[in-house]
Amino acid sequence: MNEKLRLDIALHQQGLAPSREKARAMIMAGEVSVDGRMMDKPGVKVAEAALLTVRARPRFVSRGGDKLAAALDAFAIPVTDRTCVDVGASTGGFTDCLLQAGAAKVYAIDVGYGQLDYGLQQDARVVVMDRTNARFVTALAEPVSLGVIDASFISLKLLLPVCKSWLTPQADIITLIKPQFEAGRQDVGKGGVVRDAAIHARVLHEILSFAQAPTGLQVGGLIPSPLLGPAGNREFLAWFRHTSDVSAAVDIEGLIQDALNA
Repeated sequence: MNEKLRLDIALHQQGLAPSREKARAMIMAGEVSVDGRMMDKPGVKVAEAALLTVRARPRFVSRGGDKLAAALDAFAIPVTDRTCVDVGASTGGFTDCLLQAGAAKVYAIDVGYGQLDYGLQQDARVVVMDRTNARFVTALAEPVSLGVIDASFISLKLLLPVCKSWLTPQADIITLIKPQFEAGRQDVGKGGVVRDAAIHARVLHEILSFAQAPTGLQVGGLIPSPLLGPAGNREFLAWFRHTSDVSAAVDIEGLIQDALNA
């Protein structure tokens, strides 16, 4: 006789969940299918021979985490034990990426409220700063050694000088450059998308140059984002260093061309 088990028990027994509690959570989140059919009730009885599958979970709580992970890898920036700030935290993709990379603490700043993933809100390493416009934050509770920025509807020219003021010497900033929020209205096409590579080049030159002077940062690197923005906009990730070491200077125009052609 084909014995039947509760779905949460079967999921745990088959090694698809570390505990029955976790199994219940996965089932209720709609992540579990039985013979190809999604089930959301932990107590439903299933045959021992039933095929249980678990939907692959995203690596991070939002796509932003994949973008930042690409930059950390490309620029070989260590995160372990660093105190960080995430400007424009939103759901928390960047914050999640930093924590998974070993950050000791992340100040998660956003003008919105309640958007940050609940799990991140409950993480002791995260200092939630909702309803906060980073542009007007004169100081954090402590200096940070790594800043990350993913902001919309505001130019980086308004954020970079402020972010720099929170940094320790030799700190790093990684920022997502979104041409649609840096170019003039006349340069943004239908649906809010910038398609002209010449405009991309101009925006990148303006932001990288501004970071150097008057902001006083050194440009460390530039790559295209591995993912397009929600509307299909091409985006870029820049690395800036808080250092006075002029030997670290790079060829900005060369970086821009490499990023555009990648």
